[in-house]
Amino acid sequence: MPVLQRPEAEARAHLLDVHRYEVALDLTHGDEEFTSRTVIHFTAREPGDTFVEIRPAALHAATLDGHPLDPAALDDNRLPLTGLAAGPHELRLDATMRYSRTGEGMHRFTDPADGEHYVYTQLFMDDIQRVFGAFDQPDLKATFELTVTAPPTWTVLANGRTEQLPDGTWRAAATPRISSYLVAVAAGPWHSVRTEHAGLPFGLHCRRSLAPHLDADVEELLDLTRRCYDRYHEIFEEPYPFDSYDQAFVPEFNAGAMENPGLVTFRDEFVFRSAVTDTERQTRGMVIAHEMAHMWFGDLVTLQWWDDIWLNESFAEYMGYQVLSEATRFRDTWTDFAIARKGWGYDADQRPSTHPVAPAPEDVPDTASALLNFDGISYAKGASALRQLVAWMGEKDFLAGINDHFARHRFGNATLADFLDSLAGATDRDVHAWAARWLRTTGVDTLTPTVAEDAGTWHLDVAHTGSRPHRIAVGAYDPDPDHPDRLALRDRFDVDVPADGDPARHTFPQAAPALLVLNDGDLTYAKVRFDAASWETAARALSGLPDPLTRAVVWNAARDLVRDGELAPTAYLAAARAHLPHETELALVQGVLAFARTQLADRYLPSSPPPPGQPAATTRHTALTTLTALSRDILRRTEGPGHGPEAGLRLTAVRAFIDSATTPEGIQEWLADGSVPGGPTLDHELRWRILTRLATLGAAPLPELHDLIDAELARDQSATGQEGAARCRAALPDPEAKQAAWQALFGTDTGSELSNYLFTATATGFWAAEQQDLLRPYVARYFAEVPALAARRGPALAKAAGRWAFPAVLVEEETLRRGEQCLAEGDPTPALRRALDDQLADLRRALRVRAAAVR
Repeated sequence: MPVLQRPEAEARAHLLDVHRYEVALDLTHGDEEFTSRTVIHFTAREPGDTFVEIRPAALHAATLDGHPLDPAALDDNRLPLTGLAAGPHELRLDATMRYSRTGEGMHRFTDPADGEHYVYTQLFMDDIQRVFGAFDQPDLKATFELTVTAPPTWTVLANGRTEQLPDGTWRAAATPRISSYLVAVAAGPWHSVRTEHAGLPFGLHCRRSLAPHLDADVEELLDLTRRCYDRYHEIFEEPYPFDSYDQAFVPEFNAGAMENPGLVTFRDEFVFRSAVTDTERQTRGMVIAHEMAHMWFGDLVTLQWWDDIWLNESFAEYMGYQVLSEATRFRDTWTDFAIARKGWGYDADQRPSTHPVAPAPEDVPDTASALLNFDGISYAKGASALRQLVAWMGEKDFLAGINDHFARHRFGNATLADFLDSLAGATDRDVHAWAARWLRTTGVDTLTPTVAEDAGTWHLDVAHTGSRPHRIAVGAYDPDPDHPDRLALRDRFDVDVPADGDPARHTFPQAAPALLVLNDGDLTYAKVRFDAASWETAARALSGLPDPLTRAVVWNAARDLVRDGELAPTAYLAAARAHLPHETELALVQGVLAFARTQLADRYLPSSPPPPGQPAATTRHTALTTLTALSRDILRRTEGPGHGPEAGLRLTAVRAFIDSATTPEGIQEWLADGSVPGGPTLDHELRWRILTRLATLGAAPLPELHDLIDAELARDQSATGQEGAARCRAALPDPEAKQAAWQALFGTDTGSELSNYLFTATATGFWAAEQQDLLRPYVARYFAEVPALAARRGPALAKAAGRWAFPAVLVEEETLRRGEQCLAEGDPTPALRRALDDQLADLRRALRVRAAAVR
């Protein structure tokens, strides 16, 4: 399919002024197709030629100003519009379109729990053409008037308020001027909860089978929504710009959520079916706040071209964490950001595929390249940069600049230059110079302290590797005289690190602290190191630091040291073993355990002892044993009534124990008993988690395991149950099971291709680190077959295949060699190429870490 080139978009924007779309969709034509009729009212500013995008199953008719166009002129997804005269025009398109099973365009889902059908749109970045014809680029804003014909038991949701007409069709209120990718429709027999706030209708919607779970959390969800809405109205001068605010939790959604104005769509895993931790509730709250921020930054004011996608995502990411911490009960959001989110940015920024937060225009020449920038740089690094900007210029001036930006560009489009001009007008700081250093560069700076003592004074020098200015806090800690196992803050002071060179020496009239923490408070984006005495103190007393955000900075520094080959994975594991049983901040326990389990155990430590004559290294089995012992310690500490933070810690430990189990003993008994001794009772999520682990370990004869999976699926006939069963079957250590899973993943029978979620579930079960001998022959098959899969099934499945179906557990030179050969000779699509680039970069790092660990 041709992708839109930036010069084409610029030429079309120069030629056209698009006014209004009238769209009629008929969703009553079965499971595979729907009909789409579109009328586009636009003006040509001068005579010229252009094109409209549409990707139909069949284009039945097209007329321009009443004159028929030849449907056969449709070239893939482009219908030429030639000989346009200057002045107003009306284009009509009548087509049959295909439903999607990959979360793109108009996705259709059948709920296995009750057989009900649901459809919803996901039109980002160029998928509107899968639903109706459009001039599909962000700077050709228009109003949209939608009517939808749906089965009689369905409710239709859209960007504006909807009403059912006497003939049974649904009509949505006309939108203000918005970009085409923000149009949204969601239709089905929704369970809905409606209320009103600040004079606007608010709604929550989910599948009927999830109704009890939504109802259980409805007060929390509405309270979060109201509080965030009110906080945004306190800090933004521009009022909420749309006529309603609906939040629909939809099935098989590829992203966390999508900021469609007036109708935000969320992945419906956020309607919790099973027990979750308070940190997971906080994450859901952050996504609610993030998407609401987009109503202003992204929807009211929209990027002009996709090189400025960071203006949407970095801003919403920053505001999501900040507003949640200011307006709700979730006060430690930046700790969670530090430990669970920021590493995403650090990792992406150290791969060959890194790019500036704000890439140069020539680096985003088309929509395919733009799609690759939805990564940890545009989200986590960009939000970190904005947090540093606020620390540098002050929140008052920052918000003043933001409000000026909204006022200047409301219902229009804007660029990075526009944004910086608004900020510059609110401060005497040189914002443009700051942006050149922070937004136009790549890579992670490193800050390294040197501590020296003499004659009752101590001196601090900070070495700076990189090119950005940083304003950081430095924390000096000593043992607490009343609690020897804790540390007390002696002093915290600010240091301005210049862009070029190192800051001046700091001298203090006392002995050096036991622990010195650079970037205390985590206000900048940089890797930090320790002086030798400080790391020794941290390794001994990390859990005794008084502030969880400081502990997050230390844990992140340790993570970076491991990834850079400067700290043995075993030392990180030893620190986790020593300190997590005493950690009270749930986000830290979850983040450290996740890194230890998925990176240290599965990638950085060998799966078997080294060959004879090679230095000894702790193996994966030893790491898993350490993690199960650590989990037992947390379980012992949290025995008792299961409420509050202790319940979350206990649930986290149960999950970690299951995932790290090296034998079926213990978890097999939990499954049989239906509960963990001392709680919790096993819900669907924990039962499937145990079954996946038992299947991976081959904990019983294959017929018995198949029976257990079938019985559990009969017990849980939901979509999540279907995914759990697919994951378990793919995890079985059996050649026939692996071949069946492979055929499901890569087979070419279009009638049986897996949906995006079932594909991911099958892929995650397939590659098990315990089964490397069984899986090794599939490495060559993966690299031979994945390019065709990506080309056939599109960007969303290409990304899933590159992320989840990649043989990441086989950390071997042969995997690297075949991957590099695939990049050179396999002609992967852009989405797959980026995913493979990143996976191979991580594989090279894992090989380096292993090599460093045995030296």
